Amino acid sequence: MTLRSDAIAGVTVGVVLIPQAMAYALLMGTPAIYGLYACLIPLILYTVFGTSRQLSIGPVAVTAILVMSGVSQLATPFTEEFTSLVLFSGLLIGLLQIVMSVLRMGFLVNLISQPVISGFISAAAIIIIVSQFEEALGFKIPDYNHTYQTFWYAVTHITEIHWVTFVMCSLSIITMILFKKWKRSFPGALFILVITTLITYFFGLDNQGVAVIKEVPKGLPSFIVPEMNYNTMIALIPSVLTVTFIGYVGSIGIAKSLEMKNRDHIVRPNQELFALGIAKVVGAFFQAIPTSGSYSRSAINDDAGGKTSMSTVIAAIMVVVSLLFFTSLFYYVPKAVLAAIILISVFGLINISEAKYLLTLRRRDFIVMIITFVGTLILGVENGIFIGVILSFIFLQYYSSRPHIAELVNIPETDYYRNINRFPDAIKSEKNLIIRFDDQLYFGNTSYFKDSVIHFISQRVPKPEFFILDATNMHDIDSTGIHVLEDIHKYLNDSKIQFIITGAIGPVRDFLKRSGFTDTLGTQHYFLNISDAVAFTEHKTNYKKQFEAATQFNKRRSFLD
Repeated sequence: MTLRSDAIAGVTVGVVLIPQAMAYALLMGTPAIYGLYACLIPLILYTVFGTSRQLSIGPVAVTAILVMSGVSQLATPFTEEFTSLVLFSGLLIGLLQIVMSVLRMGFLVNLISQPVISGFISAAAIIIIVSQFEEALGFKIPDYNHTYQTFWYAVTHITEIHWVTFVMCSLSIITMILFKKWKRSFPGALFILVITTLITYFFGLDNQGVAVIKEVPKGLPSFIVPEMNYNTMIALIPSVLTVTFIGYVGSIGIAKSLEMKNRDHIVRPNQELFALGIAKVVGAFFQAIPTSGSYSRSAINDDAGGKTSMSTVIAAIMVVVSLLFFTSLFYYVPKAVLAAIILISVFGLINISEAKYLLTLRRRDFIVMIITFVGTLILGVENGIFIGVILSFIFLQYYSSRPHIAELVNIPETDYYRNINRFPDAIKSEKNLIIRFDDQLYFGNTSYFKDSVIHFISQRVPKPEFFILDATNMHDIDSTGIHVLEDIHKYLNDSKIQFIITGAIGPVRDFLKRSGFTDTLGTQHYFLNISDAVAFTEHKTNYKKQFEAATQFNKRRSFLD
């Protein structure tokens, strides 16, 4: 039963994969045949080393435009030199992913926040759409460095449109949309490709201005060694880094979503890095352009009943059959239809709903997404994502340097202490000032912490007798934090205020002990919780008994971590 389901899923994915692979190869600036080559060795290797049962890898739109953007700065698209550089890029991307896997550095993808990814992918989708204007409209557009230049040229020269090409592209888009609404698993792209190819052949549309793929080599890819050059490698590094991270983020995101949906396997991120990397490295020696996980094909694979990686093997077998027996039929494939396939694939990548969601949820994430989006459109894909990452770090550092800090008050008739701003009617002690600091205390926020403590104390009239620091949420302290605690202790002593710490977790208590601050403050000023500390300040417990309990507690400081 599983084999039958995998066979159906594999055939379904295969008929979608073939036209998409050809289209994305052209989008990458290489002949269409290289897209089919990328559907052989990489797919087989991923089935061996990958951990996702439904993830479908192969050429994808975002990876294609990223590689195109980077390599086009060194060579002219659709030349042998350009194709050679694309294969070399794939080799470098794969090697970097393997190194990251061996060093267990899959966590580094967390450096790219979701707003940055959303903004970047939305902008990349628009760049891809504009890049297809020439094939969709049927007239020559000069190669510009910026998307807005290409867009403006197309608008100002719209009278040069080739109507047969435009109508073919438009009808292909409409028909594929209708097929998708009717039945998602139906191979609408392949159906349209076959019909329009036959029409082009029988009506001689290639002689009437409709661009076609023309000659496609027959047979399986041969073994080659990509041309490697140190200076070229240095020039490709920005593009390699971008594709490495974006490709992995997309692939692992798809794999994780399918894992959560099916719950019949476990996706291991570092193993996924290795599988994606080895697929690119070995694939580059068999003329395969860089591959990544495809959301659309993975979803189709899952919907069609794919249960194991055997469905991917069957899809690869379909590509083998096409390369051996049907490449002569690709001659009359209209480029306008391949452009339509690309346009259909990337329309859904423009994430307007995410922008609306972030605007209502968290304004700073919305700002990061929009700036990444605009930066990518204006400055290019690599600069755009770099801007987004830097901006994310700036926001992260800013808010990390100003973490949440709250004055706590007692909820009547309970032992609970909560934020005074949320419970204004709670009981506020005149004797005690209770502060909770909700972050680690490190060099980036110590000044803010110290200023906040002084501000809270200066606002109290009369001054409190005790300052109680709730360290429950303070999961770490560095050496700068210790110095600041010493400064605060001195300030409180000068102000005749006793310093008490409650709720410190084991590692923090250990660090305070090693630093000598525990002895400086005195073990009688450490408590398990706020209630015990308040009982101490209110003389509700015997001082001697409390001192002995606190001392005994600190001797056993490693428990209750």
